[in-house]
Amino acid sequence: MLSDTQVNTPLIGLTGGRQSLDTPALLLDLGALMRNIERMAAFAKARGVGLRPHVKTHKSVEIARRQVAAGAIGVSCVTLGEAEVMVKAGIPDVLITSPAVTPSKIARVVKLARLAGPGGMMVVVDDPRNAADLAAATLGLPHPLEVLVDYGAGYNRTGAATEAQVLELARRIAAEPRLKLRGLQAYAGNLQHIVDREQRSAAAAGLRETVARIVAQARQEGIHFEIVTGAGTGTHDLDAQRDAFTELQAGSYVFMDAEYTQVLGAPGQPSPFEVSLFVQTAVVSANAADWVTVDGGTKCFATDAGVPLVARGAEPASRYAFFGDEHGKLLFAGARPALGERVEFVTPHCDPTVNLHDAYHVVDGDTLVAIWPVDARGRH
Repeated sequence: MLSDTQVNTPLIGLTGGRQSLDTPALLLDLGALMRNIERMAAFAKARGVGLRPHVKTHKSVEIARRQVAAGAIGVSCVTLGEAEVMVKAGIPDVLITSPAVTPSKIARVVKLARLAGPGGMMVVVDDPRNAADLAAATLGLPHPLEVLVDYGAGYNRTGAATEAQVLELARRIAAEPRLKLRGLQAYAGNLQHIVDREQRSAAAAGLRETVARIVAQARQEGIHFEIVTGAGTGTHDLDAQRDAFTELQAGSYVFMDAEYTQVLGAPGQPSPFEVSLFVQTAVVSANAADWVTVDGGTKCFATDAGVPLVARGAEPASRYAFFGDEHGKLLFAGARPALGERVEFVTPHCDPTVNLHDAYHVVDGDTLVAIWPVDARGRH
């Protein structure tokens, strides 16, 4: 049985190949992608902060390489599996942003640190026991394991709960010769999707004040946080003030989605980043009076952030509704899309949508120019 990628490979380079894809297909507009990558890199450079984009968004070695080539200092990975893919592909300066605590994960961390070498990989820690376990596991490692203290700045999914706990953990790490304290992570995912800019700005400023206070208290004790990492696409322009963060972990800017387009687009002012990611579907049934059925359902789109938005192939006012695992209902406005016609959608939430697909179908206008694998799909 041929995979979707194999079916579509013969279309590469053919004018109009975009309209002949086997669907559903994850589409990536190459021009928009590259403009997004270059804009964020230029922004970070102009503000004097580092850019460490999050791989969880794209899970792609090819995209990570392009981000680094444009000026990113390294990448962030939320899972050890993502980090393994990136390090083995030669991506530099990989930060694993979630603690690795089980014996099997710690063994993989040490193995990967050996492969990456000094300066090639960092991990975060939010608990003294985890710090001790990591130190014990690195007895045979030829260099110290590089560590950041994780502060529970946002949802508190991970991270030391208080400023005092951050400082105590930093002291312990700094005193352990097999660990090298590099800095502080303070990522606030809960701030990234606040639609009202004034509210988002106030919340981000409050976090920066806290982070700056932690850094200052540590400095008074002789503890230096060389790296202070956090921020995201939603607060990238607010947190690039050099009063707290030394680097940004923005990720979704490369693709954008329905949520972030709303967050970053003020009234009368479009988002600084373009939508580059779409899912192409085909109309598979057109017998109902008010809708047509397309071949993209809950196995094709993430369902946690609303519904896909029509981008191409139907009137923008048309509305999508989930219609099962493999199907979507398109309540069309204007002309009815014909049987077999292609309809492309903006994803509601780009990160988990990408993880539902094996490959990107990279397009330049109506030409399919490449197919890139989603290298770290399902890697934990």
